Parts: sequence; structure tokens; C-alpha cells
Amino acid sequence: MSRPGAADPGAPRAKAKSFGPSLERLLRMLAPERAYLVVVFLLAVGSVVLNTLGPQILGRATNLTFDGLVGKQLPAGQSKDQVVENLRAQGNTTFADMLAGMDVIPGTGIDFTAVGHVLAGVLALYIGASVFQWLQTQLLIIVINRTVNRLRARIEDKLHRLPLRYFDSVPRGDVLSRVTNDVDNVAQTLQQTMSQLIINVLSVIGILIMMFWISWLLALIALLTVPLAIMVTAQIAKRSKPYFKDQWKFTGEVNAHVEEAFTGHEVVSAFGRGNEVGERFAETNDKLYNSSFRSQFISGLTMPAIMFLGNLNYVLIAVVGGLRVASGRLSLGEVQAFIQYSRGFTQPLTQIGAMMNLMQSAVASAERIFEILDAEEQSPDPDRVDSRRIDRGRVAFENVSFRYEAQTPVIENLSLVAEPGHVVAIVGPTGAGKTTLVNLLMRFYEVDSGAITIDEVDITAVTRDRLRSGMGMVLQDTWLFGGTIRENIAYGDPDATEDEILEAARAAYVDRFVHTLPHGYETVIDEEGSGVSAGEKQLITIARAFLAKPSILILDEATSSVDTRTEVLVQRAMAALRRDRTSFVIAHRLSTIRDADTIVVMQKGEIVEQGTHESLLEARGAYSLLYNAQFAAAVTGGEGGGDTDLPYAEVIPRSMPRRGRP
Repeated sequence: MSRPGAADPGAPRAKAKSFGPSLERLLRMLAPERAYLVVVFLLAVGSVVLNTLGPQILGRATNLTFDGLVGKQLPAGQSKDQVVENLRAQGNTTFADMLAGMDVIPGTGIDFTAVGHVLAGVLALYIGASVFQWLQTQLLIIVINRTVNRLRARIEDKLHRLPLRYFDSVPRGDVLSRVTNDVDNVAQTLQQTMSQLIINVLSVIGILIMMFWISWLLALIALLTVPLAIMVTAQIAKRSKPYFKDQWKFTGEVNAHVEEAFTGHEVVSAFGRGNEVGERFAETNDKLYNSSFRSQFISGLTMPAIMFLGNLNYVLIAVVGGLRVASGRLSLGEVQAFIQYSRGFTQPLTQIGAMMNLMQSAVASAERIFEILDAEEQSPDPDRVDSRRIDRGRVAFENVSFRYEAQTPVIENLSLVAEPGHVVAIVGPTGAGKTTLVNLLMRFYEVDSGAITIDEVDITAVTRDRLRSGMGMVLQDTWLFGGTIRENIAYGDPDATEDEILEAARAAYVDRFVHTLPHGYETVIDEEGSGVSAGEKQLITIARAFLAKPSILILDEATSSVDTRTEVLVQRAMAALRRDRTSFVIAHRLSTIRDADTIVVMQKGEIVEQGTHESLLEARGAYSLLYNAQFAAAVTGGEGGGDTDLPYAEVIPRSMPRRGRP
């Protein structure tokens, strides 16, 4: 039960696209918020400047404290120069050199007032920096949420412009995963990283300036680890990137599998395939686990590696800085400030490395979103539309050809005319092209050659909305949305009055069963139609088509899910609905289309016969064989009106042995 397109565990792992261009495209989505971004940047600069000045000013407090402690131990009444000369004369040159570089007054202790002023100034700086950063974060949250809101709107708009061919080729669960999980991942990552990324990049620049201001030698030592940190981060990112791509790909596959399995839960249970479904889920879930574990494990190495390099840097600075203090070339406060800067320099680099790995995950999700945004759209509506009326309902297929795949023809040179008010029934084996014909009429697909006209107007010369607004469609596979029965019927015409909704419900015999429900028309059903039977769901969709009052009606085996008695009633109602409307009826039960004005028999994309029921029976061709086969099935105990795929198929004998019996 392997699904086409599922990943082969032994196949080479798909590589992510280029990180740089994808990240650039993701960031370009922020462009409409450039005014906010300018303010965000200025607030970030203000926060970084205030934070960066803090260690330098704190160094003054350290100097005041240390100078006071040393000065108190020196003999009062002498100048600093006299003390230094005496120390040199005594051979204590190291202490003399250090004392020469200090701002000390012999016999004077710590000036606590000056220290208090310095600490108060630092506190004010840090409070101001925090306020700026808080404002910057709040503005950036607004920017990102507005950007993600536009992104979701773009995706929604794009999905409406994608052709049916796209949804036929991509699992619905994977599309849902891209629209929900991947968009959420991009939003969360941007919120977690953008603010810190701006702050950290500016901090690195500001700290670097201050380090060179204090000591170019120590600054060069601090910079020794930067190339190593960049190399480590790049190598880890390179190795984790494919696994992040796989992580979100397999997330989509898990969602697709769950959506598929639980939508068809009854079928899975009926055929006893629960274990097989569970095995498939376990296999895909294991792939998701492995890719998630590897991506997180590898990206998790970034911070420990950079922290290790930062600690080596700290040791070098401490040793060299201590020697510079001993020689009197730097003060203790300057070294202390420089150590703070070096720590502050390593921390932003570590966070940037960690955030770049988070961005790997976001970019992997963004690439999956871009695949939707870049998907080929259906052909655009014409700039100049044909303004002629198309409400009579004369439909003509003129030498129409169509292929899903280039090598496999589905419809070849088909010509057909449906006069206004006529009922055209289309019959034939499965795969003959019956539903394809309707899809071409609705412009779900575009013809490869030929033309389809309605009232002499080519359907490509009008907008799709205008074309489809005049059509009503009832499919064999019913579709309802979560809401009340009343709302599902009103979907056919949102402007319909209460009386019109009830009239449509009575015409489709929904009124017969709806009063047996606890809340009547206000009964809430979900998108799977839970709470009503398959036949009742079909009746609701038929009522929806009644309410739309279309000029062209398309019924694709519309009564297949209703019982025989209800089918007779619905056939009468649809006969009234079809009056003065062109109707296309795709039918397998030939008993339901005897009264059709034209019956078209299709085989392999071609019309092999067409005419009325009586004329086709007299012709003793494909339709006659198909009709007689269904009649024979009824006589021998089969289901009269069942689908016999091939007109020449033999009736299965009742004596056919059951599976598992000799």
C-alpha cells in the first residue's frame, strides 16, 4: 500500500536549495514595513550604544575602588611621583610601574561618593537600553505578524489561482502542512531571531570599536577566534541544512498520511488494514524523528563549540591583560572592562551562530512555501472579456482534444452540441473521459486544442467567475463544510431569502428528514457530514444546486447515494430543475437517463454513439449492449442499474466462489 512519491529510505537525501537566495527572498517580504524597520533599527542602535558604554563606565568604578584601596596603604604627605621614585630606588620596579599608571593619592581611601555617581550613571544607561530594546521588540513583533499575515493571504490567494492539476498531484495533507506548520515555523523563527539578530550584530560592531579603543593588542587577540567561530558555524550549518529540509518534508508526509488514514477510517477498518496503516505511519514517523534528531543534534553543536573558543579567548585576554596592568600600560578597570567586552563579544557571536541554525529551519519551511507561491498558475482571465450574454445555455464542443499526460490521450477531436434546455446524458466505461468532459467545460482544465463555446462565446473569452456563476454542479462525492444544514444549503446563493432556502430544501426532499433531527435546519454538521447519512448528504448538495438556479446544470452520478424511493422523488425534482436549462448528466445507471434528449456513449475519449434512448437501442450498438447487460444483471439477481465498466463486459455469475472458500 505504498503511496507514489513516498520517500525511499535508501534513496539519496534531497538537498535544500541555496540558503542565501531563499533567506534574501524571505527577508524581502519585510519590505512593506520599511518605515517600522527604520525605527526598529534606530531603537536597536540606541540600546546597543547604551549597553556598550556600560562596561567602560563600570571600569571607572573599578579604578576608583582599586585606587582607593592602594592609596590608603601608601604613606600620606607624599605625592604619587615621590612614592614611585622611592619604590624604584628600593628595586620594586613592577609595583612602581603599575602605580605610575594609576590615578592614586597616597593616604586617601575610596571615594564612595564618586563610585556612587558612576554606578548611578551605569544604572541609568542600562535602564535606557532596556526600554529601547523593549520598544524595538514590540515594534518588530508588529512587523513580523503583519508580514506573516500578508504571507498567509498570498498563499490563500495563490491556492485559488492554482489549477486542479496541482491538487491532483500533491497530497492534501502536505498542502495543509505547508500552509499551517511551515508558515507557523517561519513566523516563530522570525519572532525569536530577528530582534536578537539585529541587537547582536550591532553589539559585535559596537564592542569591537570599544575594544580597539581600550587596547588594539587585546582586540587583535580577541579577533583570533572569530574566523574559527565562523568556520565552525558554517560547517555545522552546511551539515544540518539537508536534515532541516527533510524534517519539514516528512512533517508534511506525516500530516498527509494522518489526513488520508483518518478520513477513510471506516474503509481502513472494514478491510482490516489498521496494522498496515499503523506500520506506514510508524515508518514515516521514524523518518521524521531521525531527520529532526539529526538536524537538532548537529545544530546544537554550534553553541558549545563557540563557547569553547570563547573560553580560550578569555584565558588569553586575562593573561595578556594582567601583564599589561603590571607594566602600567593599562589600568585594572580597563582590563576589567575589556574582559566584559570580550565576553560580550563572544556571546553575540554564539547567539548569532545558534540563530543561523534556527534560520536553517525557517528557510527550509520558506522554501516549501515558495514552491506553492512559484507553482504554475492556471491561465489568467482575458483582459478584454466578451460581454455577450451566455444565459441561454447552448454548449458546443468543437474538435476538443485533451491529455493529462503528454503521451496519453484522454479526449481526441471530440465534437458535441447541447441545445438550450436539453438534457445530455454521458455514459461509458470508467476512464472513458466523462468527468474530464465536464472538467473542461468548467475550465478546471484547459483544452489542448479545439474550443468550447456557450451561446457562441468561447469560454476562454470570459472570466472563470462569470463562467461558473451560471453553472450548478452536483458530484458523486459530496462536499459539505462545518456549519448548519441551513448554511450548507445557502452556500448555493448567499443572498437567498429564508423562503427560497426552504423551497430548495423541499424540492430536494431535504425537508423530509431534517425535521427528524434534534435542531432541524440549525443542526450542525462537520466537513465529513457526521450526523447525516450518505444519501442525506447528497440531498443537501442537490438542494444547494437548486438554490443556485444555474443556466447549465451538471450532475455527476448525483443520485448514487440515495435509496430507490428517494431517487424517484429526486429525479422528478431534477426534471423540474432541468426545465429550460441545459443539463449534463453523467450516469452509470441507465434507467435514470431514459428521458434524456441526447445520450452520448464515450469510449477511450471518443464519442462512439449518440442519440435518444430508443434510437440507440434500435441501433444495437455499444449502448444497447450496455443497457442489456444491466438489465441482465437485474434479472440474474445483480443490482439493476449498477455500473458495468465495459459495454461488452460479461455478467458475473452468481455461482462465483467467495474469497477463502474452495
